[in-house]
Amino acid sequence: MKAQNTIASVSVDLDAIACYWRIHALPGEPPESARRLILRRCLPRFRELFAQAGIKATFFVVGGDLKDDPGGAAQLAALAADGHELANHTHTHPYDLVRRARAEIAEEIDRAHDAIGACGGSPPTGFRAPGYAVSATVLELLCERAYRYDSSAFPSIPYYAAKAAVMAGMRVLRQPSGSYLDTPAVLRAPPSPYHPAVGAPYRRGDLPLLEIPMAVTRCLRLPVIGTSVVTAPDWLRRRMVAAALTRPIFNLELHGIDLADAEGDGFPAALVGRQPDLRRPLAAKRRALEATLAQARAEGATFQTLSQAVDSLASRTRQEES
Repeated sequence: MKAQNTIASVSVDLDAIACYWRIHALPGEPPESARRLILRRCLPRFRELFAQAGIKATFFVVGGDLKDDPGGAAQLAALAADGHELANHTHTHPYDLVRRARAEIAEEIDRAHDAIGACGGSPPTGFRAPGYAVSATVLELLCERAYRYDSSAFPSIPYYAAKAAVMAGMRVLRQPSGSYLDTPAVLRAPPSPYHPAVGAPYRRGDLPLLEIPMAVTRCLRLPVIGTSVVTAPDWLRRRMVAAALTRPIFNLELHGIDLADAEGDGFPAALVGRQPDLRRPLAAKRRALEATLAQARAEGATFQTLSQAVDSLASRTRQEES
């Protein structure tokens, strides 16, 4: 089936190494030499990949990293000048954002909003929560700030089950993960774009912002994100991408670490031992991403940033909800 009416939006979450350190409950802090690897080493590879593919992407930026790494901030400013979108991924990337007080959540959004706007030359209009978990409070605050979309919902049963199992195992070993397991209500979220309900972020309703969920397959709702794309066998990757392309938007979410060269970049051995995708050769991961973008284009999808996609999706979504 050709994806002639499908929008393909590619986004990259620029989570720093410290985020993965917390996920895996590694002791202490990551070495100083690794703190800026995502922006310094991985981000230029994404710029090259997208330039080669002729597409514009959305980069979800952690606001605090811009001050910490002026060189990385300069790269992001250049990407924004080239037509890529910079969006809000909070200021410090707290996985438990939804557990914070309203004022703390607002500060995370606002500080990142200001930093990203100053870097990119225009204020961000899109948001993605750390760990994919949002709440009624988060969406309410985004609406108050006239954000046009949120892209956090991840209604994948296999992903949720695997994450729950890993986090439970870590608790048994008394090494609790720094990540956060969202409410099971997310599994009932629509897999296609929708306007959330007041007080219920994973149900259809009347909030003005659009929720754009992560890509999942129609059958089994398998996750089609960077980790699965770069680690799956070629035959399985092609089938998963083809299935995801049958939805109104193929929202392909990647992470900066998806184009990491563990050995060449000097990633800490402790993290490489815990993060399976770091053990994949960079060349293999790049080929998988190139093939995914080429497949989407060959099947007729139109590439847009998430902000651009909102205009195309909004009219379709309103018609479905009327």
